[in-house]
Amino acid sequence: MKTLTFFGPKYGTQVSLLSPNVVSKLPRLLLTSFARKPTKPVCVKTTDCDLVESKRTFNKFPRSDWGDHFLRLPFNVSDMDVLTIEMNALKPTIRKMLIYSQDVEETKERILIIDLLVALGMAYHFEDEIDDNLKHGFENIETTMAGENDLSTVSVMFWVFRTYGYNLCSDMFRRFKGEDGKFEECHTKDVKGLLSLYEAAQLGTSTEDILDEAMSFASSHLECLAGGTCPPHISRLIQNELYMPQHHNAEILFASEYILYYKQEDVHNKVLLEFAKLNFKFLQLHWIHELKILTKWWNDQDLLSKLPPYFRDRMVECHLYAVIYYFEPQYSFGRIMLTKLLVLLTVVDDTCDRYGSVPEVAKLLDCVERWDPELGESLPDYLKTVFKFTLDVFEDCERAGKSEEGLSFNVEGASAEFTILQRTHLNFAEWAAAEKVPTVEEYLEVGGVAVTMYATIALRLLGLGPKAREHGYEWLKSRPKLVHDLATKGRLMNDMGGFKDDIGRGFIANVVNYYMKEYGATEEETYKDFHKIVRDLEKSVNSEFLKINKGVPREILSRALNCGKMIDVTYRSGDGYTRPKGKFTEYIESLFVEHMDAPVMQYASSSTL
Repeated sequence: MKTLTFFGPKYGTQVSLLSPNVVSKLPRLLLTSFARKPTKPVCVKTTDCDLVESKRTFNKFPRSDWGDHFLRLPFNVSDMDVLTIEMNALKPTIRKMLIYSQDVEETKERILIIDLLVALGMAYHFEDEIDDNLKHGFENIETTMAGENDLSTVSVMFWVFRTYGYNLCSDMFRRFKGEDGKFEECHTKDVKGLLSLYEAAQLGTSTEDILDEAMSFASSHLECLAGGTCPPHISRLIQNELYMPQHHNAEILFASEYILYYKQEDVHNKVLLEFAKLNFKFLQLHWIHELKILTKWWNDQDLLSKLPPYFRDRMVECHLYAVIYYFEPQYSFGRIMLTKLLVLLTVVDDTCDRYGSVPEVAKLLDCVERWDPELGESLPDYLKTVFKFTLDVFEDCERAGKSEEGLSFNVEGASAEFTILQRTHLNFAEWAAAEKVPTVEEYLEVGGVAVTMYATIALRLLGLGPKAREHGYEWLKSRPKLVHDLATKGRLMNDMGGFKDDIGRGFIANVVNYYMKEYGATEEETYKDFHKIVRDLEKSVNSEFLKINKGVPREILSRALNCGKMIDVTYRSGDGYTRPKGKFTEYIESLFVEHMDAPVMQYASSSTL
């Protein structure tokens, strides 16, 4: 079975900023999830209603390699029924592992099991049991941690509690330091301890220097161990973690790899492993079924023949994003809607950025703001198609929502954010046409709203229940700092990943370009400064999460945090969305293609305890 390859450059260079005030200047607005990259330049002729015919140059994108691949895959609902029966048979055994007791050692063991449930992608089955254990466990945490000197156990417990919003004090790691104030050398060969410490350090805030020290200590020794005598599966895990820590990775992408690692461990829980395989197969069948529906929908839109090939054909990639946002089976309806909306965002983004003139973008914006189908008649033919597609997608979501929920399905919150997004497209188009060079702060002020942190969070809230959805919209209206920080991280990583391609096609609206001009920095210095800013933003996100997690439902917060994971998945190695060959395609294969050849009963028949 082919597995993912996560190898890539080390991330997060620590250097001083050229300007110490840069971080404080970053505005509280939105950032991009979609970048803009070229392939083949093409010239076409288009007629504008108000302009003379002009020769237009754009970069041609090829059609998706996936085509009708998922339509051809077999799907049988009875397979899902079999998997459900097998999982239900194992659930009582796992629940017994999570029964709360006050015994200190048993408490530690249950927290370690919770860590495994998350790593294997199956924690959502046991949310009540997990919440109960963490609530009682945190109340007695001092007693539980007293005298515990195992680096892996302490680090895992810190990671679990912080991940679920409990502000466990990082001072507990001082017990692993010597009299010289440094982490003791006796831990340098403890592979699992170092891995757990490295993950724990990812959840640090700006005031926790000890976690910065822990990250430096753990990463330097893990790099040495990865190339040493570790078993291959452990070496691979180390390399994966150094490239993309679990905290920044999508939960289900991490699980797809961790299941392969866990089954190679000499000591593993057979029940948990069996359940993890059944669960992954069950989820995969859901995603495949959704892709069959979406492929037919995308073919029916026929935009590939209605529009010039200036836009990215990324329906399958959009569904990967939807799975990252919420992978659990109960969100199948939401994933389908979100995929359609993300496809729409891509088409509109590329229309405004790669093809439309400034007057055309302004006309499209006017139509979107007024949301009147009749106004579309004044648009050029290609924009009529884009505007109609916009209206159709939102109407499709609203119509489907009424059918799904049996009540009025309000998309006003999402459509409002979508309209704000279109205003920013016009700002960028005007800048590019005028060759304006704004300050970094001004660019981020506009770019923050642009492409699409608030819009995409609003869109993905459509897949939640009515109360959660409305609560989420109200939270977004307050423009929370957590979302702002994620958005700023997204813009910086997006523009770093796309800088060379942007400049190569004459698109100057890139924060790397503006930063170099404003601060007199070289490209290398700019990247170093941005990596430092990104790390500071990640610490700020961690801090904000601990502050607000009791006031904002976890169901909503997790969607916002998953946006941050999407940023890392997309831009850790360039721009995976625009150029999906390589790692991005491997992610798709790991979730939607691999394991598919294994018959269901192969899993069902192997459930020996």
